[in-house]
Amino acid sequence: MRTLFLCLILGLLPFLSQGQQANNDTALYKSGHYSERMAIFKSEPVIMGRIIFLGNSITEFGDWKSLLNDPTVINRGIAGDNTYGVLARLNDIIIRKPKKLFIEIGINDFALETGQQHFVQNILSIVRQIRLGSPRTKIYVVSILPTNDNVKTNYPFAWNKERESNIFNDYLAKRARDNHYYFVNLNKVLRDKDGKLNSKYAMADGIHLNKSGYHIYLMLLKSKGYI
Repeated sequence: MRTLFLCLILGLLPFLSQGQQANNDTALYKSGHYSERMAIFKSEPVIMGRIIFLGNSITEFGDWKSLLNDPTVINRGIAGDNTYGVLARLNDIIIRKPKKLFIEIGINDFALETGQQHFVQNILSIVRQIRLGSPRTKIYVVSILPTNDNVKTNYPFAWNKERESNIFNDYLAKRARDNHYYFVNLNKVLRDKDGKLNSKYAMADGIHLNKSGYHIYLMLLKSKGYI
C-alpha cells in the first residue's frame, strides 16, 4: 500500500510542480509575517561561510545561537512557511555561501489546497539550487516532524498525518546519497510509541517544540557529527 501511494505521488509530481507556485506560495502568509521576516533578512549584511538554519516556525523559534553557543549562526526560519516559500527565497541563502545548511520544511504544505504531493519535488529542487549556487555547502534535510492530537484544534491540517509524513521521510532518506545531502531523522527521536510527537517535547499546541524538544534536536545533530 505504501509503495502504491508513493508511486501515485511521484507520478503526479511533474504536473504539480508546474503552474502551482503562483497560487500556493503566499497561501499561508496573510498576516504579513513572511514579508516582515524577508525585510529583516534583506537588511542584514551578507556574511559568507556561516551555519544557516532554514525553514518554518520550528526553525524560527529555535534559539540557535544559544543552542550551538555560536553567535554567528544565521536563523532563516519563517513561521507558516512552506516549500514554495523557501524556493522563492533561496537567493538570500545562496549569496551567503553557507558552510552548512539545515533545511527543515514541509509540515505546512499539508495545508495547501493542492495537497502535499509536491513536497518531495520541491525539497529536491531546493537542494539542487543550493548545490548549483553554493557547491561547497554541506546540506542537511530534516525530516517532517510528527505532531500530536492537540493539533486537531490548533492546526487541523496537520492532524493524523503520521502515515503521510513517514512515507515522505522514507523517500527523502532514500534519495539523500544520490542528491548529495544528509538526511536528519528528527521524527524518529521525537515521536512516541504511537508515532505522534511526544508531549514531553511539545508545546501545548501539539506542533511546536519546547526547550526539551530543541535539546533533543541539538543532541541528535551532535551525535551524528553534523555540528
